[in-house]
Amino acid sequence: MDVYIARQPIFDRQRRLFAYEVLYRSSMDNAFPEHMNSDEATHTVLAHVLFNIGLDAITGRHRALINFTENHLLQKTPIQLPRKRCIVEILESILPSPSVFAACKELKEQGYTLALDDFDFNEQSAQLIPSVHIVKVDLQAADRERLTDNMARMRCYPGVAWLAEKIESYQEFQLALSLGFSYFQGYFLDKPEVLKNRTIDTSKIVLLNLLAEVCRPEVDLRRIERLVSPDVSLSYKLFRYINSAYYSLVRKVSSVRYALAYLGESGVRQFISLAAASEISVGKPSELMRLSMIRAQLCQLLAELGNKPADGSQLFLLGLFSLLDAMLDMPMAELTAKLPLTDGLKNALDKRTGPLAPYLQAVAAYERGEFHACADFLRQLGIAPEAMIDAYLKALAWADQFDASIG
Repeated sequence: MDVYIARQPIFDRQRRLFAYEVLYRSSMDNAFPEHMNSDEATHTVLAHVLFNIGLDAITGRHRALINFTENHLLQKTPIQLPRKRCIVEILESILPSPSVFAACKELKEQGYTLALDDFDFNEQSAQLIPSVHIVKVDLQAADRERLTDNMARMRCYPGVAWLAEKIESYQEFQLALSLGFSYFQGYFLDKPEVLKNRTIDTSKIVLLNLLAEVCRPEVDLRRIERLVSPDVSLSYKLFRYINSAYYSLVRKVSSVRYALAYLGESGVRQFISLAAASEISVGKPSELMRLSMIRAQLCQLLAELGNKPADGSQLFLLGLFSLLDAMLDMPMAELTAKLPLTDGLKNALDKRTGPLAPYLQAVAAYERGEFHACADFLRQLGIAPEAMIDAYLKALAWADQFDASIG
């Protein structure tokens, strides 16, 4: 049985990463096989996810929020999972009953964190609230006019944290904050916060100039050196990276010129683009840069899998720059106009058109758990959908490793 898995971040009120919800399917068609019921599928997928692949490969050191059917809850399947690493999500289809209350009580006594999915403020589901630690509310499905009153009524459960999911904009994030939600999930992170009358500060203009240099057809290492050397933070990142276990050099490098020469043109493009982007994203949630890195590596890996020739370095930049507007809170078209990008890159970033666009569209669809749409984009590129999960896990591992060396 093939397993397709992605993760979606959950943030706290300071937009720090709290956990990842694990999204999984048994096929790219977002449907269970006809011969397999949901309990069997969940069991099989959990075996793949937790034992064959491993939690560390999926969520790193962060917690995983995983949903369970009623049968799995009553069969005590969650106790096979590490209590400090997993949050047990009770599906909205599970109705209150003495056996369900008992199962929740046992899990809580054993130290597990429980979450109630898709709570819609009805009295029947509310009976489960005292049995859990976190309650999820779908902000798109909720009645906005009654949401303030409904949340006010929920203050009678002081020990419960509330999670707003499907937040699509910063306006919705601010609304959820004002209503007292503690955790937040959705696509608001990868969208610009403000698009009007925003200018780029001087330090970030220097970084954009540096990005412009590595985007040129031929990299001028002396120009790169002149831009990097005065920047203490970038120089430190460069030395930390070149002297890391990734390269295992016998002697430590302490010269910017030597470090750039050792990396070579391809290595300089990759390091500088990542390091500059990480500096640009300072003040933003760290998950934004991590997601950019995953996209960059995943787009590059997909370039090697299709039946059409594709420039991996261009696709790396496509993934990395795909969130530049959210990092700088400016329109993408305005930012790409400042960089010497190819027409193919500009069209893919600005309009999601052209031959490079399906790579980014496939990656974005996959990370949202829209596996059917992802499969359609992959087929356009001549890439077997089955290859995506291996590439995705490789991109997660690479991003964790690279993030540690330049962080």
